[in-house]
Amino acid sequence: MERDLRKRSNNFAHKCVKLALSFPKGVLQDHVQKQLIRASTSVAANYRAANLGQTKRSFISKLSIVIEEADECIFWIEFLVEENILTEGTYEPVLEEARQLTAIFIASRKTAVKSQERS
Repeated sequence: MERDLRKRSNNFAHKCVKLALSFPKGVLQDHVQKQLIRASTSVAANYRAANLGQTKRSFISKLSIVIEEADECIFWIEFLVEENILTEGTYEPVLEEARQLTAIFIASRKTAVKSQERS
């Protein structure tokens, strides 16, 4: 599962970068482009780092960052939709993947916290 999520989060980052690079030019689009690229690549990088954690506490801490960054990706995509910058058919798969990954990472953190409490 860890390996699958590592690959999945990496693929997610690539998809977000491609989506961000497709934005039309503009001040707002340029700002959100940078934010989406930063947040999505942070999901992949921090998930990778979480799995290198020396302790359960370290894993939980890094996973919390992953959750925040994945949720930020959701925010930026939804923001662009609300601003009518992204059109239907261009963002749905990436947004759905962001939502699924967020849910998976939240569930993983809950499991890790419960495991830590039992120890």
